[in-house]
Amino acid sequence: MGVALTPRTGSRAQESSGRLSTYQLTDRIIGAAIKIHRRLGPGLLESAYETCLAYELREQGVSVSQQKAVPLVYDGVKLECGFRADLLVENRIVVELKCKDQIHPVDEAQLLSHLRLLDLNVGLLINFHVVLLRDGIRRMVNNYREQEESTDGREYIGRVR
Repeated sequence: MGVALTPRTGSRAQESSGRLSTYQLTDRIIGAAIKIHRRLGPGLLESAYETCLAYELREQGVSVSQQKAVPLVYDGVKLECGFRADLLVENRIVVELKCKDQIHPVDEAQLLSHLRLLDLNVGLLINFHVVLLRDGIRRMVNNYREQEESTDGREYIGRVR
């Protein structure tokens, strides 16, 4: 029997108003993940955590796509290679979920590749196979840009190396 992922009438989904900042959105995602981890603990499959996290976010009025196809453009041709992001939240944040003893560099590379291919800046890598979920969360940024101050006192946007 499947779980309905559409918000109930009168749910928190209707309380959400306006566009959230990236910081607020990542905060909501992390908060929902912590809530799920406290209730279910480690040890389940990624798909269970993915379904629960999508449900929790939708209940808060946040748009979520599960198993979002990540196309590859090669030589000007869009190719479907089977790449999938676990969750795409508000079409702005990629969330990759893991259930493993430790995160490896290849897991981080996967998230950064998805961010690059989807032309997005922020992603979360969440490993549910930990005792405290905060130890399993990594926020990653693609093409990070911040305001810098020039030598003559003017501010400008520049790439941080």
